[in-house]
Parts: sequence; C-alpha cells; structure tokens
Amino acid sequence: MDSLLNEYDVIGPEELEEIKETLSTQDMPTAISKIKNFLEAQDHVELNIGVTGESGSGKSTFVNAFRGLGDEEEGSAKTGPVETTMVHEVYPHPKYANVKVWDLPGIGTPNFKADEYLQKVEFKRYDFFIIITSDRFRECHTHLANEIMEMKKKFYFVRSKIDSNIYAEKRKAGFDQEKTLNIIREACKKELQKINIEAPVFLISCFELGKFDFNLLEEKMEKELPQHKRHVLMLALPNITLEINERKKKALEKNILRVALLSAGVATIPVPGLSFFVDITIIKNEIEKYYSVFGLDDPSLQKLCERSGKTIEELKNVMKSPLHHGINASSVLSLLGAAALYVSENTVEYIVSLIPLLGTVVAGGMSYATVSRMLKKALNELAEDAKNVLIASLETEV
Repeated sequence: MDSLLNEYDVIGPEELEEIKETLSTQDMPTAISKIKNFLEAQDHVELNIGVTGESGSGKSTFVNAFRGLGDEEEGSAKTGPVETTMVHEVYPHPKYANVKVWDLPGIGTPNFKADEYLQKVEFKRYDFFIIITSDRFRECHTHLANEIMEMKKKFYFVRSKIDSNIYAEKRKAGFDQEKTLNIIREACKKELQKINIEAPVFLISCFELGKFDFNLLEEKMEKELPQHKRHVLMLALPNITLEINERKKKALEKNILRVALLSAGVATIPVPGLSFFVDITIIKNEIEKYYSVFGLDDPSLQKLCERSGKTIEELKNVMKSPLHHGINASSVLSLLGAAALYVSENTVEYIVSLIPLLGTVVAGGMSYATVSRMLKKALNELAEDAKNVLIASLETEV
C-alpha cells in the first residue's frame, strides 16, 4: 500500500491525522475551508520556465502562446521584429499564477558569453529552458546549451516560425508538407552535430501551437519533470490537441486517489453530517478544477470562439454532460443518479463509524468508493465534452 501511495504522491499519514484532528474539533465552515486549502495546495507548486533565443526568433510570442494568450491580450509579453526584452521578465499563467514563464533577453550579440548570461538571468530559479531559433542553430545556442548542461538543468531546442516555411514551400509544385518538415528537421540536426550537440529539435508555430511538434515537446517536458511539477505542467498547458486533452485526463485521474483517500479519512470521524458536507465540498472543488483545466469555463470558451469564429452557443451545444449547466450541490448529486442514495450511504457511514476499529475501516471504504465513483464519472464526461468542443472549434477531427 505504501508504494502505491508514494507512486501517486497522495496524502501522508501525518497530513491525514492533522486534517482529521482539525475536522473533529472545529466548526463545519472552518473544516470545509481547511479541506479546500489542502486540495488547492497540491496545485500551487511553483514551476519556472526560461525561454531564450536570438532577437526576433519569436520567443515572446512563444511565451504568450504557451500561456494560451495572443500577442495583443492583457498580460501578454511585448513582441516585435527587433529585441523587445532587455531584462528577464516573468509572465505568470493567467489561471495558475504559480506557473511562471520567463521571457529572457536575446542571445547572439557579438560579446555574448553564455556563463555570464546565465548568471545575469539567475539560472538557478528555472526548472528548464527552451532555446528558440527561427532560422539556424549557431554557436551561441550551443554555448548556452553546454553551460545549462554543466549546471545540471534541462533544455529543449525549438525551431519556430514553421508556419512561414510551410507557406513559402506551398507555392512550389509537388509540395509535400511532411517531406518539408523532415528536411527542416535534418538541417537542424546537422547544424547541431557540427557543433557537437546531439539533441532533438521541436518544430513549432506559435500562431498554430496545436500543429507540428508541440505534442512531442510537451510529452518530453512532462516525462523529465518531477512528479509534483509534472502535475502542475499538465494543468497549465493550453488544451489545444486531442493528445493533450487525453494526457490532462490521465493526470486528473491519478489525483482521484488522493482526494478519495481524504474523503475516507474524514468518514472515520463520528461527527453527524461531516462526511456528507466534506464529500460534496471535495467533489465540487475537483469538478471546478476539471472545468478550468479542460477550458470549459465561459472565459476560456469565449477566447476559443474569438480564435475559431464559432459562437459560444455552437460550442456549448456539443457539451453533453449535465454538469455544463452549472456546478452546484444538485448537479454534483446527480452524478450518483439519485441524491437519496447518497444521503442514505452517509447515514450508514455515521452509524458504522461509531463501531470501534472495524467500523472506521468500513465507513472509510464506503466514502472512498462513493467519491471515486462520482469523480471518475464527472472526469469522463467533462473530458469527452472538451474533446467535442475542440473538434467543433476546428470543424474536423484533430
């Protein structure tokens, strides 16, 4: 059991005991507030991403696109045909302020020195770096990569503005997009090999982030991050491809074990009505998170409408889950199919929890199963809604 808990980074015994003690001695509103704070804390792990490259390579546009913003939106990094970033500037994610994307000053000046540059931008703060070029990889890129490796940090090479390359090649007879992309990949690979670097290069269009290699880049970053930071990355990524939608679902599914165990711990406290109210709070809190992570909240849908030309009604028409009408106690209870069943389960939980030892195990198991069942149902329905919205916004299978 311990190995299972460690694998999913769930609540430790000390944390659970602390929560149980708090819940058994405090009033209901305070107890529920404590639960919410605990659940939110796991999503507030700080993640810092450094984005660098030569002037005009599109790094500021990448900073915006990665956070789901256009170049003209409020909170976006300043962009332009010449260097607009003179010092390292932080741009928090609009939904997850703990995810910080840093727009670093351009590299490639005649006097550029990688070691001095990294000291200047305070390299220790970043979890990893993204090194961007819109043309060729040069010595300044590899000097920087070597210094980053020396400092035991991760980096990823990105070749930007691929949409411009594709547009130019389309005018030629016999155009083949996959062939064109492979030619660019091989050219990048050879450029890096000339300067003794073996590393994958990800082809990206910041204006069409869901195309080309963004899925591969995201997958690589996710695999190489520690578990707790991997979870935060998955929450923050823009939900722009079916692959990302599915990976978000899997990340949220793992978290069900954590919150269900919290519910099970609360169910062992013999306070009338406590388990019922806490479980409703836990489930409502998680479903609200699902909505935000999948981009199903109204502000996210409105942004999608502006980019796709669809109306918000058109997108909402493909959402089938009863939860899309609003998240409240009634819609949460509907996940069980009958609210009365849930109330009766919680009444039994209370009675059983009064029986020493065996009673607490049984009560906890009932609450664990109930919360798990409801959250899995909600997650499946909302992930399907998100998939349908994404397909509808593109008017084709992604």
